[in-house]
Amino acid sequence: MMPEVNVVNALSGGALIGVASILLLALAGRIAGISGILGGLVTGSIAGDRLWRLAFLVGLVIGAVICSLVVGPLRVQLQAEGWQLLLAGLLVGFGTRLGSGCTSGHGVCGIARLSPRSITATLIFISTGMVTVYLVRHISL
Repeated sequence: MMPEVNVVNALSGGALIGVASILLLALAGRIAGISGILGGLVTGSIAGDRLWRLAFLVGLVIGAVICSLVVGPLRVQLQAEGWQLLLAGLLVGFGTRLGSGCTSGHGVCGIARLSPRSITATLIFISTGMVTVYLVRHISL
């Protein structure tokens, strides 16, 4: 059974992500790639660079809290066991380091800048995701 999709919410969310990405690039000269923002916060590679990174990540959490207060509790239905989610998270973390970025950095910001590297990375992300979903849902391994 397919979940109900609210087109207005989806378009509004996408527009807000785009505006936030543009503002971060225009005002701070930074790419809104979550893995890079978190990685820079954890490693503290540049002194004085932590405040905007922390503010950005806290804003992600606050945005979800505000959304749940306005719209109501968010319905979450896990599609995997805890160990599978942990393994998937570790693989995503490894992949973001291997690919020098994540879907937000490459998919949103990189494609908008017509970066060949980002277009290639995003095609690989999406293709791998499609193959993985097919294998998990239709092929017994």
